[in-house]
Amino acid sequence: MDFALNDDHLALREAVQRFCDGEYPAHERGNVPVPETAARRHAAMADMGLLGLPFDPELGGSGQGPVETMLVAQALGRALGGGAWFSSIVLAGQLLARAGSPAQCTQWLPRVAAGELRLALACSEPQARYHFDDVQTRARRDGAGWVLDGRKSLVLDGDSAELLLVVARTAGERHGPEGLSLFAVDADAPGLSLHGFNTLDGRRAAHVELRGVKVDAGRLVGAEGAAHVLLDETLDRANAALCAEAAGAIEALVDLTTEQLRTRRQFGAPLAKFQVLQHRLADMVIALEQAKSMACAAAMALEVDSVSQRRRLVSAAKVMVAQLGRQVSLAAIQMHGAMGMTEECRVGHYAKRLMAIGQTLGDAHHHLRRFSEQAH
Repeated sequence: MDFALNDDHLALREAVQRFCDGEYPAHERGNVPVPETAARRHAAMADMGLLGLPFDPELGGSGQGPVETMLVAQALGRALGGGAWFSSIVLAGQLLARAGSPAQCTQWLPRVAAGELRLALACSEPQARYHFDDVQTRARRDGAGWVLDGRKSLVLDGDSAELLLVVARTAGERHGPEGLSLFAVDADAPGLSLHGFNTLDGRRAAHVELRGVKVDAGRLVGAEGAAHVLLDETLDRANAALCAEAAGAIEALVDLTTEQLRTRRQFGAPLAKFQVLQHRLADMVIALEQAKSMACAAAMALEVDSVSQRRRLVSAAKVMVAQLGRQVSLAAIQMHGAMGMTEECRVGHYAKRLMAIGQTLGDAHHHLRRFSEQAH
């Protein structure tokens, strides 16, 4: 694999870093923004073209690929920024772009790219843990349309989205990839209720309940019963972006810890003079390079032809990044001393985000098992 970045990649990375430096000041990173600030940042991302990054130009986007998404995610991770970028664009937006008909994409994606419409993907269920083909939510035909009944859990930014992409079973039993379909459901549809809550890292998610929610035939996204393949690919793309975001957060922790060791004094000397702390910081730097390499491997894997190889590499990256994020977080907190546990110290905010990334769309145990399954 060729990990070299061209001039366009470097320009994109620098532009996003400048955006993050302006919109996410260092002393505010990790704080929950007030609604006005969140709306301003979302609009600014639309103006930069970040909300349309993976969409085709005729849909208001720029048609960029996994490497560009990786660079943006890494810069946002370094600043603990992005808001609903991951949930609305990387997750739900890319799925809609791949599964939707030309009419559906034309109807919704230009508004998403302009920051006028937010999406969320409702695919996981309370009983399923990380098995996204364990679906009890049902969609049955009702004349020319459909009726949806069921529950969805941990819908990222679900309480701020106007349009939900709901995975429901139109055929088959509870387990298995066959018979899964995708529906676009308005968040204010009769019979749909949302329960929003704060996540560990200060972000938002929601549980969704559907009781007799009616949608017309035009809200079936893609072919009936054919959602699993596209969902599997989209989740791999989202996990690759999470790996890149984690690499950015790890880089920030290394920078914060380096500054702490340079400026904090003990026994009349900077902490950086103590050899044992130098060794621990060196371990953190090595972990950072490993995380960056695995994020690159995951991004490049999205463009290979082999589905098995894509799954294997993405899962390998997710396992490594989850482990490295925990390792670096613990080291950074310890080397900051008691202040590393306070709300005012940025280190704890990065540690929480890395912990959340490690649990999102499959933890290390889930992806280690998935990795081993692809070897057979």
